Amino acid sequence: MKMPIKSTLPKGTKAPQDAPKIEFPCADYPIKVVGQCIAGYDTIIIEVMRRYDPSLDISKVHAKDSAKGTFRSVTLYMTATSKDQLEELHIELTSLECVKMVM
Repeated sequence: MKMPIKSTLPKGTKAPQDAPKIEFPCADYPIKVVGQCIAGYDTIIIEVMRRYDPSLDISKVHAKDSAKGTFRSVTLYMTATSKDQLEELHIELTSLECVKMVM
């Protein structure tokens, strides 16, 4: 017997049906990459990102170490040109041994 799923939304609120659609090209599309805090991590991520957006503005890159220094997050803003571009970028970034998560 299936158990009913209880909503955590406030009463009277409906769940969104679809995620918002992205219009391409989309300037300043944020990508956050979380991985092991290793030497050269930022450079590795930037090199991959530049293959997908040669005009990547490094001045907008924001990086932060975790409290214990085990992990590092790098947030970059790129010009997204297509869904395929974003999917290929995600695949390449997640294939890197040092990367744990891409958002």
